[in-house]
Amino acid sequence: MISPRSNPSEGDLELLNLLWEHGALSLSEVHERLGRDVGYTTVQTRLNRLCEKGLAEKTKSGRQPTHYAALVEPAAVRETQVDQFIERVAPGSVVPLVAHLVQGTSLTREELSELKKLIRDAERRHKADEEQ
Repeated sequence: MISPRSNPSEGDLELLNLLWEHGALSLSEVHERLGRDVGYTTVQTRLNRLCEKGLAEKTKSGRQPTHYAALVEPAAVRETQVDQFIERVAPGSVVPLVAHLVQGTSLTREELSELKKLIRDAERRHKADEEQ
């Protein structure tokens, strides 16, 4: 899990998504791929802040432009974001949150099967913990 200090903002996630999708990119490549009108130096500042937060790194090789690469995996960021959301929305119990998600959306058969498998796996882990 990533540290709360380096928890990415919405803007950070926008840049991280580009780095996850494309790998290491130069400042100009990030600026070009953002797909909206953002100042070049603004993108540079945002990338440097990602580095300061420990979410990305920048490397320079010879005469090549500096490249930025994500240091965190999408799953780690997602886990932290979901944990913080659950704590804000349903402190102490995830049941209301899961109930809302299951009742408020139409799930496919595949999604229902996956949810059932996750519950079975959780039950097995819980049973194994009780036996220890």
